[in-house]
Amino acid sequence: MTAGVLVTAALAAGCGPQDPGADALRQPSARATTAPASPAPSPTDDGKGGTGTAEPSPSTPPPSPSAPPTEPPTTPPTPSSPAPRPSTAPPPEVLMRTGSEGAQVRELQARLRQIGHFGRNPTGYYGKVTADSVRSFQAKRGTEATGSTDADTWRKLLTMTRTPTADELDPPTERPVAEPDERCLTGRVLCISKKSRTLAWMIDGRVVSAMDVRFGSEYTPTREGEFPVYWKSRDHVSTLYDTPMPYALFFSGGQAVHYSADFAANGYGGASHGCVNVRDRKKVAALFDQVKNGDKVVIYW
Repeated sequence: MTAGVLVTAALAAGCGPQDPGADALRQPSARATTAPASPAPSPTDDGKGGTGTAEPSPSTPPPSPSAPPTEPPTTPPTPSSPAPRPSTAPPPEVLMRTGSEGAQVRELQARLRQIGHFGRNPTGYYGKVTADSVRSFQAKRGTEATGSTDADTWRKLLTMTRTPTADELDPPTERPVAEPDERCLTGRVLCISKKSRTLAWMIDGRVVSAMDVRFGSEYTPTREGEFPVYWKSRDHVSTLYDTPMPYALFFSGGQAVHYSADFAANGYGGASHGCVNVRDRKKVAALFDQVKNGDKVVIYW
């Protein structure tokens, strides 16, 4: 092989490093050209190199594989508020009901009496009669007829009535006092008439106060005669019947003059177990404070 052939073969192999200086002499500087370089052949689907001939570039670049559409950021839904319930105002405050006692009950009764809803003298005790009167008043005004006096009922009643006078709040006894027994004309005496159903507290023949009373039934009659008050018990409760006997003035065994809530509520529809029931709490409370042990009790027809 001639030297020329060997040189030619070595140049054709081209596997050694090229001389950068020789390259620079043979090729124009890359910075000097403004033509874009031809794109490198794209790999084929199976990963092998493509053919040496570059495919012409399309005028419009092929669409890049589209990324899945981006959902617009969503604001997490605000938890919906529960549907508003129908607004129900709290029920009005109950001021008085069955079993209530005191000055406000007495005023309630006096005001109801002014407009024809209470047919008795005020007693200061809220019993069945008072509850029925309140119920009647409520029904006539188109409100719920509960029989209890709530704040709305009280307001309506105040607008329809005037302030009761002292006589309206504490009127004279419903029943005229009977002619006193002659034993009642001297000293300090609880003069009690079964005929007129009244008690007159008398001092030396003068009536200091009077009040309605009721007595025992035919099976438990109230004893008649003259007796001394031998024991006073302000907050007494019957040990035999387990019932309250406030302001008790005992005069004969277990029989006493005392306040009766049942009498205040139901009038003469009932009877005692032998005691003398008083229905006006205010009056019997004052009587209790004035009467002394040893004062007389006279019960007669």
